[in-house]
Amino acid sequence: MKSNAPTTTQQPPTATSPTLTSRLHELVSACFTGLYIETREPEEAVRDITQLARRESWRLGVWDCDSGLSFPCDNAPPASPTDTNEPLAVLRSAGQLSTGSGTTLLVLQNFHRFLGATEILQAVQKQVSAGKHTRTFIVILAPVVNLPPEIEKQFIVVEHELPGRDQLQEIATGIAQGDELPAGDDLARVLDSAAGLTRYEAEGAFSLSIVRHGKLDPACIWGVKGQQLKKSGLVSIHRGTESFQQLGGLDNLKAFCLRAMRRQGEGQPNNRPRGVLLLSPPGCGKSQFAKALGNETGRPTVVLDVGALLGSLVGQSESNVRAALKLADAMAPCVVFCDELEKALAGATSSGQTDSGVTARVFGSLLTWLNDHESDVFFVGTCNDASKLPPEFARAERFDGVFFVDLPGRDQKDGIWGIYTRHYGLDAKQARPDDANWTGAEIKSCCRLASLLDVPLIQAAQNVVPVAVTAGDKIEGLRQWASGRCLSADRAGVYSRPEGGSGGRVRRVVREPGVN
Repeated sequence: MKSNAPTTTQQPPTATSPTLTSRLHELVSACFTGLYIETREPEEAVRDITQLARRESWRLGVWDCDSGLSFPCDNAPPASPTDTNEPLAVLRSAGQLSTGSGTTLLVLQNFHRFLGATEILQAVQKQVSAGKHTRTFIVILAPVVNLPPEIEKQFIVVEHELPGRDQLQEIATGIAQGDELPAGDDLARVLDSAAGLTRYEAEGAFSLSIVRHGKLDPACIWGVKGQQLKKSGLVSIHRGTESFQQLGGLDNLKAFCLRAMRRQGEGQPNNRPRGVLLLSPPGCGKSQFAKALGNETGRPTVVLDVGALLGSLVGQSESNVRAALKLADAMAPCVVFCDELEKALAGATSSGQTDSGVTARVFGSLLTWLNDHESDVFFVGTCNDASKLPPEFARAERFDGVFFVDLPGRDQKDGIWGIYTRHYGLDAKQARPDDANWTGAEIKSCCRLASLLDVPLIQAAQNVVPVAVTAGDKIEGLRQWASGRCLSADRAGVYSRPEGGSGGRVRRVVREPGVN
């Protein structure tokens, strides 16, 4: 079914995020009779709405296609409607629920499934308009926003937020007892590990942790959360063991990110770091740096694959991107890693002619989030060809810095050789091959092949074809573009292309077939 992107309201910035009940109270007071609540926890949403209705003495009817119409506040009308299991019947009975001068809410769960029928669509349209006179409000609960164009202007969309740290702590306190509940920094790590889960998922993760370990264990909760995120397909969590000790060079980039992120945690709560954009030829350590940064700072690394978020239905791609970024905000503090941005967003400038503007809208959503998000999320984006990215992507205040990661120099290469000869159990004193214009990935490949084939490094190097040989012109073009535009990843200051390149002119080598 095709759908149009909904019209949403922008909430003004406040010191604390407004709750569902406070937003609902404001909208009812302003007589918005069509309310669409986007929630993945309908039971929690109904519980919050019920508490609000009891406090305000509102009449509340709750409907689902299985149980029909019920009145959780015990204030059903004298002539209660019957035979309301059908969606069209419950809409037509909305007028009978009115209390006259009082307020009546009719909550319809998962009603987006029925909005494709013409007669139901017409009934919704009539009831929302009539509700202005009878103060009867139609409230749709659904996990996704799916409003047909006929009624999208009559509804206002409200997001039911995932639980925050305070609510997660309440859940943990209700489940764990005594020594099962940690305190201080240990409790903070538990809450960080549960961030981004729904209330139902958090209860399950906490209970499983107690069953397995007799206490709330962050590692166990992370495992549960990784499994839950796989179901959504929006983001994934990288759970590797990479560290900066396994990554040679990039000294300035490492120091910059660590200082920015640790400084924010030491008395700078209102000045959060935004992230970095990394440009380099393939194999220079961009991806490994992003994965190691999370471990170095004690944050989860959330992998965002923009290409996987693109959907086939109208509005699905934009909705997926918004949901993924919202999930990243809920998991803060974290590191969000987005690899090869230029490929995911390729064609954004000509999107109107090639894909009806989908890529341009996805790109716009990402740009807006990079500029405006206030959560403690550090974004690391990588690309191999900055010329394919629109210029507004790398402007100031979207990233803290745009870094160019060049082919490693002599000192960096020596460090990388030492790392991987130790990792693969090789003799570090043996002769090394000519590594001019090699990347870190090629040095690792040489060491791995030497260990795998049980041959010296020089012989293993005959199976390695450097990217500087296969794509020398592109690497030189990247250096020319980055010179004066990007910061250097290896030393403080702006990157400047070395005279003659890092290892002189890149020469193409043609090998005879079958000769290693």
